[in-house]
Amino acid sequence: MRIVSGQFKGRRITAPKKLPVRPTTDMAKEALFNILNNLYYFDSVSVLDLFSGTGNISYEFASRGTEHITAVDENFGCIKFINETADSFDMTINTIKSDVFTYLEKAKTPFTIIFADPPYNFPLDEFSKIPDLVFKNNLLESNGVLIVEHSKHTKLSELEHYSHSKSYGGNMFSFFQIASDEEE
Repeated sequence: MRIVSGQFKGRRITAPKKLPVRPTTDMAKEALFNILNNLYYFDSVSVLDLFSGTGNISYEFASRGTEHITAVDENFGCIKFINETADSFDMTINTIKSDVFTYLEKAKTPFTIIFADPPYNFPLDEFSKIPDLVFKNNLLESNGVLIVEHSKHTKLSELEHYSHSKSYGGNMFSFFQIASDEEE
């Protein structure tokens, strides 16, 4: 995997093969960040990276100037790898070793962008817990967005707060937002 843009553009990151991960493809990641680049100034957002795995998404935000990044994963090897990589690039990424659902139940701080990349084989009820907990616990700023990465075979459009989806190869990004007054 490589960092697509920003201060560390083009830098390659090689994760240990033993990590239980499926990093977001460079093509899908580049498309996602093109969308986000039109919505936000990266140096003024706070980011929560759930099921962070290798930290691929966190590094991309950090490379683009985001300073408030929290990466959550339950795998110790993933957290260790993110910490080592962030240190080597002098990136500020706060890592938390936790089950994502436990973290979302206890979290109190809202974020501008929440990115979740759970295992593609999650059942729909597990996927639905992510937006349920984010919105129930007010973890998204009013102008914020929750983005859930999933397989094109998983349909999240019936979930509350769903806004739209974008497809890139076999990857889908579903966007969830707080409804504006005009939409309610």
